[in-house]
Amino acid sequence: MAKLIVGLGNPGSQYTWTRHNLGFLVLESLMKQLKAKGHVSSSNQGILAKVVIEDVECSLLMPTTFMNNSGVSVKKLADRTGTAPEDILVVCDDLSLSFGKLRLRPLGSAGGHNGLKSIIKDLGSNQFARLRMGIDAPQATDDTVDYVLANFTPAEKKALPEFINHALDCVTCWVTEGAEVAMNRFN
Repeated sequence: MAKLIVGLGNPGSQYTWTRHNLGFLVLESLMKQLKAKGHVSSSNQGILAKVVIEDVECSLLMPTTFMNNSGVSVKKLADRTGTAPEDILVVCDDLSLSFGKLRLRPLGSAGGHNGLKSIIKDLGSNQFARLRMGIDAPQATDDTVDYVLANFTPAEKKALPEFINHALDCVTCWVTEGAEVAMNRFN
């Protein structure tokens, strides 16, 4: 069964190194690792690549609809490819986890994440896996938007390659061995 791996972020160079773009950074690294080239798919409103991860066909999608409308892109591709929610993994940032921590869940709520809210709404299901990547929380609770749209600190940027590689290992494990094995190994 083919899998769909979605990395959440915002299009545009001004967002590249922001905390909210971790999903994009992971998928870009995965494409580079697998020597795949993403192409703009106007019909899916995203950047799309087809890859094979240890004999499993996967579509990689970075929605270009901006974070709060990610579900539009995910729904279009899932419908076109016949991908069930259970075969979808969404990679995103998470304010409630310490920077560098991963948490994989096979289903669940949006947990306040607008990209996940959009996907749940548009798919009509919360039965998709999500790999949440910790970015810490802002000091003041009223500056969440500014915090997630701010660039990584120099210390965070230095730690990013290892963090992203850890996430790539988790994604590969989810594809090849399933959510339960991946959760036991990476949570």
